[in-house]
Amino acid sequence: MNSITKPLEALIFWSRWLQAPLYVGLIAAQGVYVYHFMHELAHLVTKAGSLTENEVMLIVLGLIDVVMIANLLIMVIIGGYETFVSKLDLDGNPDQPEWLSHVNAGVLKVKLAVALISISSIHLLRTFINASQVEDRVVIAQIAIHASFLVSALAIAWTDKIMMQTLTISSHTKH
Repeated sequence: MNSITKPLEALIFWSRWLQAPLYVGLIAAQGVYVYHFMHELAHLVTKAGSLTENEVMLIVLGLIDVVMIANLLIMVIIGGYETFVSKLDLDGNPDQPEWLSHVNAGVLKVKLAVALISISSIHLLRTFINASQVEDRVVIAQIAIHASFLVSALAIAWTDKIMMQTLTISSHTKH
């Protein structure tokens, strides 16, 4: 039986590398966001004198939104690769993100949920600033979506906390 299970286990373990092209694709998507950011920034700088305060605020919120999405992409790319594919050889690198030293699937889920809430908050703020030009049903839908993100994040964090307590209790009872 060992002659069958060993190659199967090796194949299953190797299959994690099928995710690597997905992370490369996310890096390409981040490049698109960099292009979008630079385009919007150029628009802000070249048209600054002719824009109203609300228009400047909306463009700046759009820039912040792009940055937050790029941060989300970095968390998914680096944290996901480190958690699910292979350890990154960053020992001694002064640029290693602090959060990477304690990342796991649970921490990554909570960080992603918080990032989604932050992005949703920016979208909601943009909607509120521009409320006179947005239909009420759109505002209500965005508030409902934001609230569902909040509830989901709390549920994820609570579940992760319970799982960590369960693991801690079970590891103490084994010793």
